[in-house]
Amino acid sequence: MNSSGQQSEDAIQVPMSNGWPLVAAFGLTLVFAGLLTHVMISILGAVSLFAGLIGWFREVLPQEAHESVAVVKEGLVPTTAGPKVRHLEVGERGHRARWPLEIYPYSAGVRGGLAGGAAMAVVAILYGIIGHRSIWYPINLLAAAGSANISAMSYDQLLAFNATGLVLATIIHAVASALVGLLYGVALPMFPRRPMVLGGILAPLFWSGILYAGLGIINPALQARIDWGWFMASQFAYGLVAGFVVARHERISTMQYLPFAVRAGIEAPGITDEKDESEP
Repeated sequence: MNSSGQQSEDAIQVPMSNGWPLVAAFGLTLVFAGLLTHVMISILGAVSLFAGLIGWFREVLPQEAHESVAVVKEGLVPTTAGPKVRHLEVGERGHRARWPLEIYPYSAGVRGGLAGGAAMAVVAILYGIIGHRSIWYPINLLAAAGSANISAMSYDQLLAFNATGLVLATIIHAVASALVGLLYGVALPMFPRRPMVLGGILAPLFWSGILYAGLGIINPALQARIDWGWFMASQFAYGLVAGFVVARHERISTMQYLPFAVRAGIEAPGITDEKDESEP
């Protein structure tokens, strides 16, 4: 820009780059990282987030800051017309409109979730036997989420068999395992070739962080007596078994023309049209 404030022909004005968006993004990351570590991490992240947002806004308000960039003029290069290309429409057979080309069906996530729930139950029972010499202790703790009477039980009462607690714990555990497995199956396209990474590492850490923050509302009795070491071990057992079961399933195509029933892994006659024998 020249002295008169007008844009010259040898330079253009572009928004000025700054590091405040990076500071804000780093602060937001620390806010969520604090859910898995310590509240001070979240506080530090919040401070960084607000500092980054304030610095960012000051760069664009009330007037956006600009900088001059030199214009490099290039000569025109003559091109020759190439052969005409036929473009496939979205949904046409054979059109690669989604990535990845193949994913695991959602039903694989549900089956993996139920299998992981069984592995998680084994770890929980081992915790009850080793830590409290009773297999009913972890079962009654889980059932406390659905019963106020069980939630008010003393330690000795939690060690004893309770029929209502067994039924409630079985229902809660089975439903939660299936729903988490379904969520796992929906998230699998982000890691199409590494289901064990998502199921065995990332998902247990994310799920444990959410429960750590909200367990006092979901199940206060469990929060007061939970052993986080054994809990994390059960989560990793769930994720590894679920990932192993999913990895053994055959992947399906993600072509646009396939209906939802096929992508969900449901096998039934008449869902898809038979391919014409004349097609190449």
